[in-house]
Parts: sequence; C-alpha cells; structure tokens
Amino acid sequence: MPGDMLMPSMTKKTTDDRLNPNKIIVYYGGACPKCIRDRRNYEKLAGDSSEDVCWFDITGQDQRLRQIGIDPRKALTELHVGDKDGRIISELDAYILLMDKVPLLKPLAWLIGLPLIRPLLARIYHWQVKRRLRKRTLI
Repeated sequence: MPGDMLMPSMTKKTTDDRLNPNKIIVYYGGACPKCIRDRRNYEKLAGDSSEDVCWFDITGQDQRLRQIGIDPRKALTELHVGDKDGRIISELDAYILLMDKVPLLKPLAWLIGLPLIRPLLARIYHWQVKRRLRKRTLI
C-alpha cells in the first residue's frame, strides 16, 4: 500500500522512536483487502493518535517475521503488535493495545478485555479469519 512505513529495527531506535516512545508496530497483511480497510478505518478513528502506530506489511516478509519471533502462518491468522518495549503481543491483547491508543475506542478495548467476553470474541475472530483465508485459498 502506498505510504506504508517501514518497520524500524527492534534493536536500533530511530529519531522518530525517541521522539515518540509510545509508538507501536502493527503487523498487517497488505495483500488482504479487509486488512487494508481495517487499517484505513483505524487511521480515520485515531486521527492524530494514528501517528503512534507504525504499520508493517507482512506480505513476503516470512524471514523478518521469524527473526522477531512471529510464526508467518500465525501472522495470517492473528493480529500481532510490537509494543513500545519491543514485545510481540497477539490476538485480542493486540487489539486491546491498538484500540487503547484511540480515546474513542478505549471503552471498547476495556469491554473486549472482560473475562466473559474475551473467549467468545476470540472464537468469533478465529472463525472469521479462517473463513476469509479459505475464500482466498490461503489455508
């Protein structure tokens, strides 16, 4: 996608990272139309806080994903986010972290984290992802 930012090195801080210590990295499928729509929607909702997010297209990046501890196959089926400390967070925890950056989405992040809601949403999320990947014959 035009305008995608390259992921900064996890070991070397860039000038932007030092100026913005709260920046997170979202690993998303740039070849996935739904992922691209989700990214655009997030950026619209986030407004200025979208500057706290660096987007890294995982398409064709299997080796890089392995280097940072993400299974490339799982990268297709689960959202992965690198937090400000360089830890990789996945699935609903990644969504919670991402949504927590946007004031409008903070209540939703809290709701998703509730013990009774989280397992149900996880099942729905995995079902939808698998269905999407089957349609694209990726699994």
